[in-house]
Amino acid sequence: MRGRTAWAAAGGAAALVLTTATGAHAEGRGDIRVVKTVVNGGGNVIVGTSKTIRYPVDITVKDNSGVKKLTDVFTFNQTNGYRFATWDGDSSCTKKSATTSVCRATMTIVPAWIPDSDTIDSNRVAGVWRLDATVKANDGDYWISDHIAEYKVKRAARLTTVIAPEKVAKGARATVTGKLSRADWEDLKYHGFTGQQVKLQFRKKGAAHYSTVSTASTGEAGKLSTKVTVTSAGSWRWYFPGTTTTSLKVSTGDVLDLA
Repeated sequence: MRGRTAWAAAGGAAALVLTTATGAHAEGRGDIRVVKTVVNGGGNVIVGTSKTIRYPVDITVKDNSGVKKLTDVFTFNQTNGYRFATWDGDSSCTKKSATTSVCRATMTIVPAWIPDSDTIDSNRVAGVWRLDATVKANDGDYWISDHIAEYKVKRAARLTTVIAPEKVAKGARATVTGKLSRADWEDLKYHGFTGQQVKLQFRKKGAAHYSTVSTASTGEAGKLSTKVTVTSAGSWRWYFPGTTTTSLKVSTGDVLDLA
């Protein structure tokens, strides 16, 4: 069995304890409350195999004396309780009125730490995550706010497109191939993603937008291949809509010209 660090084991255990208390009410003292939370601007958090990811958490807080700061921000997978995103304790609060401020915390994910952050297959930590936070007011009021937001942390995807030949006569056939792969958080490499529906799209030369021509399923090692009848010059690409745990990905278009 692969070894895990003591820090990872402790973090996983702590998250699991919190997860069992999902239904618990927030608690604290006074009238301070979280009224709105936005994670990463409302978008998914996409994590690959090497690049450090930092994303903002904006928490709108209200208290009659004014808002002082965030004292804790904690986030984890809401199904299994595991986590690998950390908060360094820094935050800034922007005053919107005498009683309301928007406080921002920045979360950090270092892919190199992921394999040692749990005792399960790390890929299972992708999916819907939950956010908790503790906030403090100028008059000493505080509130431990459970489950103030949900968002998705997804495995990054890669997608390629190649068309051959690159120049054919009108009415001739060409073959469009490609490969869909996604980040594996266990070995920190990309592997083919099989059994996924991917859309083949075409943009006629001079046109502004792509349109879907057909749909194909990824085979062994995430490979894609289909034949098309060429009616005009333009660009071809594959479009993968993503899943709950894997990011949407659009390949770079490959240009085909008429002979």
